[in-house]
Amino acid sequence: MMKNNNLLKVRNLVVEIEGKKILNNLCFDIEKGEVIALLGPNGSGKSTLAKVIAGDLRIKLKQGEVLFNEEEVSKFSPEKRVSAGIVLAFQNPPSVEGLKMVDFIESIKVKEGFVDDKLIQREVNKGFSGGEKKISDLMQITSLDPKLVILDEIDSGLDFKKTEEVAKIIKEYFIDKGVAILIITHHGEILDLLKPTKTNIIIDGIIVGKDEDYKNVLKTIKKYDYEKCRKCTKFLSAE
Repeated sequence: MMKNNNLLKVRNLVVEIEGKKILNNLCFDIEKGEVIALLGPNGSGKSTLAKVIAGDLRIKLKQGEVLFNEEEVSKFSPEKRVSAGIVLAFQNPPSVEGLKMVDFIESIKVKEGFVDDKLIQREVNKGFSGGEKKISDLMQITSLDPKLVILDEIDSGLDFKKTEEVAKIIKEYFIDKGVAILIITHHGEILDLLKPTKTNIIIDGIIVGKDEDYKNVLKTIKKYDYEKCRKCTKFLSAE
């Protein structure tokens, strides 16, 4: 019998916000342990898709379903989805005043060596740089034993050195351990560090193309920009 590697299936997803269609009959798959990239211009529906998968209660589905490990999870609360193994890394993690990182680390039993001594003596995310917040968020996620981690613009606002540091953590603590990753990014520079197995382009709420070589996608975007991707013959039409 052929082994079923399907982890996430998004089928015929339609989302409207204030009368505007943000996701338009979108279909999307992720297999177990797969590293998928999703690129698109601002307002294309990238973050909305991430929030739908993670269970943001502010976003209502007009149509479609979300299957995780063959179970329909569209009605699951965010907490129940986390328990099932779906975790979203915040683009802008919140601060927690009065709680030191060292106490937080002990409470969630994160592995030693993840952060430096100076970072763990500070209050959670308070006064952290953008990169420190991203590292703090990833540290918290490791305690949840995720099956799918959604990285929504994890590289946004980071310089190359900090992006390298974040990518190293993602690879060591998730990718190398077989956790599926969805990398949502606008510019795509982090893809050189994480090397996704498949890259998708989303425009106007539709997956308009995909390629197994992320470099083809980045070259095409650089040459033609996103708005011409619909007509680009380098990509197969989305299923």
